[in-house]
Amino acid sequence: MASRLNPYISFPGTARDAMEFYKGVFGGTLNMSTFGEFGAPAPEDQIMHGMLETGSGFTIMGADIPPGMERTPGTDMAVSLSGDDADELRGYWTALSGSGTVDVPLEKQMWGDTFGACTDRFGVSWMVNITEPAS
Repeated sequence: MASRLNPYISFPGTARDAMEFYKGVFGGTLNMSTFGEFGAPAPEDQIMHGMLETGSGFTIMGADIPPGMERTPGTDMAVSLSGDDADELRGYWTALSGSGTVDVPLEKQMWGDTFGACTDRFGVSWMVNITEPAS
């Protein structure tokens, strides 16, 4: 799988409605996972991860903001880098986070992938997800 760059939008409990709306606008295939499916401490029916992939090549990802995290307008969107080329994605992570701030260290997560979040020196939020090979 080639590396992918796309927006990742955080919602205040409205991710399901928003992602279904975008599917209605752009078409495509929408997959969503709830916090409850992963045993995460959040309202079980809220969206932990949603991804819309369209026939035009668009990808939009989104999720509900977990309880306890603040929603600050202007910081509710990040750029997501994802794929299975670990060396390439780790290189991007090192460059983006090196002169910025690490918000979530790049490490293995409960869903099985390696993930990290950072803010670069220009104030742009980035999320890097390295897909682990299926076992």
